[in-house]
Order: sequence, then structure tokens, then C-alpha cells
Amino acid sequence: MQNPFYEEWSTPYGVPDFEAIRTEHYMPAFQEAMRRQKAEVAAIVANPVPPTFANTVEALERSGGMLARVSGVFFNLAESNHSDEMERIAEEVTPLLSAHHDDISLNAELFARVKVVYERRQQEALEPEQQRLLEETYKSFVRHGAGIPNDKQARLREMNEQIASLELRFGNNVLRATNEYALVVDRAQLSGLPESQCAAAVQLAQEAGDAEGSYRFTLQMPSWEPFMCYVANRELRRQMWEAYTLRCTSGVNDNRLVIDQLVNLRRERAQLLGYENHAAYVLDDCMARTPQAVYNCLLRLWQPALRKAKEECAALSDMLHEEFPATEELQPYDWRYYSEQLRRRLYSIDEEQLRTYFPLERVREGAFMVANRLYGLNFRRNDALPTYDKEAEAYEVVENGRVRAVLYMDFFPRASKSSGAWMTNFEEQYVDAQGRNHVPVIQVVCNFTRPAADRPSLLSFDEAQTLFHEFGHALHSILSNCRYRSLSGTNVPRDFVELPSQLMENWCRHRHVLKEYARHYATDEAIPDALVEKLQAATTYGQGFANTELLAASLLDMDFHTLVSPKAVDLPRFEDEAMERIGLIPQIVSRYRSPYFLHIFSTGYDAGYYSYTWTAILDADAFEAFCESGDLYNPLLAQRFRRILEHGNTTDLMALYRDFRGREPSVDALLRNRGLA
Repeated sequence: MQNPFYEEWSTPYGVPDFEAIRTEHYMPAFQEAMRRQKAEVAAIVANPVPPTFANTVEALERSGGMLARVSGVFFNLAESNHSDEMERIAEEVTPLLSAHHDDISLNAELFARVKVVYERRQQEALEPEQQRLLEETYKSFVRHGAGIPNDKQARLREMNEQIASLELRFGNNVLRATNEYALVVDRAQLSGLPESQCAAAVQLAQEAGDAEGSYRFTLQMPSWEPFMCYVANRELRRQMWEAYTLRCTSGVNDNRLVIDQLVNLRRERAQLLGYENHAAYVLDDCMARTPQAVYNCLLRLWQPALRKAKEECAALSDMLHEEFPATEELQPYDWRYYSEQLRRRLYSIDEEQLRTYFPLERVREGAFMVANRLYGLNFRRNDALPTYDKEAEAYEVVENGRVRAVLYMDFFPRASKSSGAWMTNFEEQYVDAQGRNHVPVIQVVCNFTRPAADRPSLLSFDEAQTLFHEFGHALHSILSNCRYRSLSGTNVPRDFVELPSQLMENWCRHRHVLKEYARHYATDEAIPDALVEKLQAATTYGQGFANTELLAASLLDMDFHTLVSPKAVDLPRFEDEAMERIGLIPQIVSRYRSPYFLHIFSTGYDAGYYSYTWTAILDADAFEAFCESGDLYNPLLAQRFRRILEHGNTTDLMALYRDFRGREPSVDALLRNRGLA
């Protein structure tokens, strides 16, 4: 078979040869890639020369190049261009990959060589990045079980395979359940919904072949969120709420048993590896270090956020009873609707009017503008580059005339795409054995409202911040300047990876930056000062809700993963008891209910969802440095922060942050920004 994965691509900048790749190429490519890496590892083990950094640790780092190429394409496209065939391949290859990685991590002869180099590390004249690679490689072997007795390694392998398969099944169940539901109604039932959202619903109905005059709504955020914010029909809001929050709790997509198995397998594996629980295992490799440190961080914000949420609840309840004097208490499906009504009343902000100043193209160019002023980067669209989908836009990222990255941006929902927004890499930045720098090939994926017949895609303010957020992740990879693939770009501890992304949100919402990029889609008029003032005045509006739902999800994650003994995870009881312990009011639920909590059960944020709050402390503190300087694009500060992004995981990250800020991070800026001080 002519298989495009078998050789390095001759495409510009080494981007994947998407036009040549077919679904039938993946399994043979995976099998060949694993065979090649096994041969590379066998050669390291069989080397008669005593172990050195170069012939053991660096050689291991250089192995598996083909497997990185195949995995980088397949697993990214499995999320953005999903199909039944891709799902079947994923189910087949996931246990094979788990076994393959175990064969390397549990190779006693290989670990013995690594251990010799590690124990003699003071005798080798290693550069700092080489020293870091040695430390991280040794630690990885230990954390993956190289030191446990041989008679227990079979059980470890079995658990690794089961966990990988369960995580894959969880994600596939959520994707199917999300795609399977739709609410189809007529115009008379949509009082309060803006015309732009009605037009989007008509377009969805036409694409689905619904009857003439139908309006279709799905569980994708661009459809579901506006529905919950604007539709006055309380019964329809209840239906949409239940469809969203009861996903994966019954039928073939039921994830409750998957969660029970995952939680207990992760706990058992952590204890086999010598840790008290799964959270202790995960956090040992993070900045937070311990579960108690995470709980302390989250609970420090919990009570201020809950107090504010209760104040918001009282105000929204008053509005509900103005409209329905005899009704029962405010319900979760009422919150977004009355919150939007109250926001209009308090600040005279019309979300539909606000959207007209955030056309997608303008927001994207705003993100590019900030990156240019901070770091001197330029973004040049190149439609000649191969793409994986007709909607994916390709950009060359240029600095001083040199292309240092390729960026794909993919903005709109489709049935084959997972919900949410994310950034990932088809290829990480690294320098190969021949000294050639491989530029990163980056993917930013979102799910924004599609353009309508008479207007472009218009973003909500929250969606604009989402674009800046994911673009911040991309900058982390774009600016990477590392030698080794495993240490470059976003390959950093989980509770640091959100810093560059959340920091970019600050520029998105700053008044001076808004005036530069937020322009009316039809007239090109800059967003009026009066509207900017309203946005600034409303900065802390709704922060009780926003923070409690986020913190609740983070605490739920920790509760799942701090279990120290076998426990039948009975849902929803486990979740209800966790929320009762922290006093979450019934009008708010965790940002993600457990059966569709993709972050912690499918995409690698297990015992790590707290990182959004942990790094929010850093990003608020970091942006305050720019504000205090009087220059949002202060070149000295930008250069110092760029050093953090360039270094990947090649050095101590908190030390880098202290070098940037001149001191330890402070929580004060975050409390002020969110109105929780």
C-alpha cells in the first residue's frame, strides 16, 4: 500500500499530507510506527557501549517519530472530523498503543540504562535542557511503574489498557448523545429569541431536512446557550435544560458505569504505583504538588463566590416572581434567562446589539494584532496549504521574514466535530538529530455560530474571549524554542498550561483593545464608547454564578479522584452529596455534570480541572503588571513573558514566573477582577 505516513512529508513546512491520507492508511501506519519504535528501543538496549545521555536518554527521545506523526493526525481528526470508521479504528488501536507504551515504560533493561545515566548525571557535562530531559525521563519511568515488582506489572498493563479504552468510550458516548438530540419548533414558540438566532435555527432545520417553517435547536453551545438566555417559553427551556444535563445517563450512551470503572481503576493504579490516591499521583507532577494544596486554593475562593451567587439568586428570583407570582422557586433552567434580563435592566446591554461589533473575522484579526504588538508575529493566510476540511483556514506565522509555525483555525460546528473549543498540535516544535528545527503545526478548533444568509458569523462577547483563549494556547506552541519534542510548547504541567490562554483573555476585554478590533460588521464603526463603558461596568456581573459552577466542577473532580478505597460510584448520588457538602445552591449545577464531564473522564484533566482557577491567579497577576506599567504592550514585559512561552518545560516554571513578575504571584488581582474581594 502507498501509505503517506511511511515517509516524512514533502509538503510545505512538513504539514500533514491531508489530501493523500485515507482512513484505510491509519491502522497499517500505526502498526508500522510501533514496529519501528520497538526496533529503535531494542537498539538502545542492545548497545554494547555503556549508557550515556546521548546513546540512551537522547536516543529514546528521538525514537517514535513516525508514531508521533500518525497519532498527531489521527487523534486530532478523530475529534474534529469524526466518523464511524475513525471510531472503530480508535477502539482497535487504543489498547494496542497502551500496550506499546507499557512495553517501553516497563522495559527493565531500558530503565536500567536510564537509571545509570540519572545516577551519574553529575559526571556528564549536560546543558540545562539536557539535564531537564534526563530528570523528566527518569521520573516518567518511575511514574509509569518501572520500579514496581514484576509480579504486579501485568495488573498495571491491564489497568492502563482498560483506562485508555474507557476514556475513549466516554468521549464517543458524549459526542453521540450531543448529536442525537434536537428540538424542532415553530416561530410562535420562540418569543424573545433574537432574529439572528432564529435565522441560525432555520438554517439548521433546512440542513436537517425539517418541514418548511421549522426551527431546529441542538445541544451545541452556539444553539443551546442563546436558547437558554432568550427564549421566554419556560417549558421549552426546561426541555432543553434536561436534554443537556441528562446526556449520557441512559441508553447506549450511558456513561455512569464508565465513570464508576474509571474512578476505581485510576485509584487502584495510583496505589499500585505507591500513591494514596489518583489525585496524589497526578499532582506529584504538577505545580500544586498535593491534593490539599488544590483544595486550599479552591476553597479560598468558594465562600466569596457562593455569597455573591446567593445575592444573584435572590435578584433573579424577584424577577421570576414579578412575571409568575405564584410559581415555585427559581430553577436552573431559569438562571440564564433572567440573568440576561437583569443584565439588560442594570446595564442596558443588548447582547444582540453587542454581537454586531464582534464579527468573527474582526475578533480573529484582533487576536493577531495583540500577538503582533507583543511578540512581533504576523499571520499570513495560505490557501495553498493542504487542509483536513474545507472550512479549516491555514496561516503561516511569520517573524522577521521566517515562518516559525503553521496555524489551522476551524470555527464552525458540524456533526463530525466534538463540542467545545480546544487547541492542539499536529506536530510539536523540536530540533531533530540533524539540527533541523521542525516548526509546530497547530490546530485551533471552536464551535461558533455559522454565518447567515445576510450577515457573517457574529460572536457573543464570551465567544470572543474563547477565541482569544485558544489562540493564547497556540502562542505557547508558536513561540516554543526547545530542542526536545517532549519538553516543548504546551508539554508543561497541567496547572500551568492555561496561563498563556487565560492571559490573552485580558487583552480581549480591555477597553483600549476593544476599541481597536471590535467594529460593526456592516459599517466598520468602532464599538461606541458608551457600549464599552457598559461592558466595563458589567465586568463583575454574574461572577457569583460563573465562579461557583466552575469551582463546583473542580471540587467534584477532586472528590472523584481523592478516594482511597474501593467505592461504588453511584450517580447522581455521589455528585449530589459532593455538592451538598460545599453548599451549592440548587439553582446552580456544576459546570459539567459527571456523565458528560469530558475534561476529567476523556481529555486528560483528571484531578486537573482546578488548573483553570490555579492559573487564573497567575494570569490576573501577570496582566496587572502590564496595566501597572501604563503600556498594555510593554516591550520589556512582553519579552520577559515570551521567555516563559519559549522555554516550554525545560526549566522550573514558577522560577520563570518570578523572573517575569519580580515576586511570587498574588491572588489579590483575581479577587478584584471577579468582584470577590
